[in-house]
Amino acid sequence: MDLKDIEIQALEKVNLASERLNEIAYFNTEKVIKAFRENKVSDFYLKPSTGYAYSDMGREKLDAIFAQIFKAESALVRSQFVSGTHALAVALLGNLQAGDELVAVTGTPYDTMQTIIGIKENGGFNKGSLQDLGVIYKEVPMTGSIPDYTAIKKIVTKNTKMVHIQRSCGYSAIRNTLTVAEIGKLIKTVKDINSEIICFVDNCYGEFVEKIEPTEVGADLVAGSLIKNLGGGLAPTGGYIVGKQDLVENASYRLTVPGLGGEMGATLGDTAREFYQGLFLAPHIVMQAVKTSIFAASVFQALGFAVKPDAEELRSDIIQCITLKNKQKLCQFCEAIQSNSPIDAHVKPVPSPLPGYQDEIIMAAGTFVQGASIELSCDGPCREPYNVYLQGGLTFEHGRLAIMAAAKIISNDK
Repeated sequence: MDLKDIEIQALEKVNLASERLNEIAYFNTEKVIKAFRENKVSDFYLKPSTGYAYSDMGREKLDAIFAQIFKAESALVRSQFVSGTHALAVALLGNLQAGDELVAVTGTPYDTMQTIIGIKENGGFNKGSLQDLGVIYKEVPMTGSIPDYTAIKKIVTKNTKMVHIQRSCGYSAIRNTLTVAEIGKLIKTVKDINSEIICFVDNCYGEFVEKIEPTEVGADLVAGSLIKNLGGGLAPTGGYIVGKQDLVENASYRLTVPGLGGEMGATLGDTAREFYQGLFLAPHIVMQAVKTSIFAASVFQALGFAVKPDAEELRSDIIQCITLKNKQKLCQFCEAIQSNSPIDAHVKPVPSPLPGYQDEIIMAAGTFVQGASIELSCDGPCREPYNVYLQGGLTFEHGRLAIMAAAKIISNDK
């Protein structure tokens, strides 16, 4: 089968999925519009604030909108979060103290989360990490691609303070990304042990891929990034935390200071408008990214590469893993994506060490917002089996173009 036939076959698979994906986008758009309408969003809320930003109504309304969309009690949506990892760290550090037990029930978290929890370095823990501060950490490996419920029931006890659930597969080609229904099953298992255990979900890459979010199946606390799904490609920075009011409030004291929390924090420049407009666009943009992932899975599977998930599988995040078998093909793939990006297309990505990662990383990110993974980007650690993780795509057309460029280079190299 030549590349043109492979492309046509991939387009057919995208078209087969489009009716279902468009319905999800419609459902979530209706959810966003309802929240905007019921919170009476007006032009006034899109204005910047300065200094301490007390009584920033635009900031407070956006919190209320996020809480409504997630069917949660409270939300903290801030430009002061420098990344999704930062939002996750604030949620953890605000709700765990020395002697508390944290159990990761979906196996070892991805690389940057490991630095928050605390990995051993030179005989000790990372400075300021949870374990460095006295939090007890345990984890339950996945059994292949699914949670090990038998082990969870043994390791999670009534004395456990919090469980960590990672929705996305991260840098693992073994485990699956969890659906919201699967997250609900995990939460029920934990709550049956002790209903007071905090169920915390790392929701990065998953928002608006389904019609419901983890807070609707019992998650007490959820966090993620605004330069991923919910920023809609417009948010220039930021993150969010949603969930039970007391837990979100505790987190806010670690973002700013105890006693002030979410009552302060300026929304500078045009950020408020970008947050609101990005959220409005997000349901549509997320499905552009999902269609791009389906297309990529179909093309590279036809070329003989292992992909996860495959083109026909239901999805719960925007990430597509492709096993490229060697470092040369990994680099070629990233170079092709970069050279077909709107920004820095002339730049050649090279493997290099990045803070928080254990191996050299090669990354293609020719994005309008630095590091925005709702925009078309890809990255992968330079270690066997040389998986590349593709995500994003503000338009399916751009995704199709870049993926076929990568396919051409790699198929010619065979």
